[in-house]
Amino acid sequence: MAFMVKQMVGGHVKNLTGGLTEEKPEGEKSEAAAAGMTQEEFEQYQQQLEEEKQERDASFAQKKAERATVRSHFRDKYRLPKNELDDTQIQQAGDDVELPTELAKMIADDNKEEESKMSVLGHLTNIQNVDMDQLKDKAQATLEDLKQSAEKCNLM
Repeated sequence: MAFMVKQMVGGHVKNLTGGLTEEKPEGEKSEAAAAGMTQEEFEQYQQQLEEEKQERDASFAQKKAERATVRSHFRDKYRLPKNELDDTQIQQAGDDVELPTELAKMIADDNKEEESKMSVLGHLTNIQNVDMDQLKDKAQATLEDLKQSAEKCNLM
């Protein structure tokens, strides 16, 4: 709406002023003047913007590589096929990419749990109505009996 009013009234207002003000054509203004800065300030500003952009890009690449590392870890853990895109992202970031410390701690805890579950005692704890202390005592007693019988054996 404002655009239409400006189009209709703007031309007539310029005619009423009689051209008292000189207007420079849009093409003649430099970017620095348009921003209200000197040319030197404008160049410094542009350089600063470029540096900030490079820092953001580097940070973004690092985060992408960290995420790719996490994904590749889980692919290895669950024996899923590797992704070439993840490998290239990790290589682009360099050797600085590691698993986040919190995730590394979680993975270490999971590995300990899996190792204990993979043992015989871990499987026995999953069975209901099994008294682990009683079972350990019986196993130790059996080992002691075997040692005593081995000492009495004439062949050994």
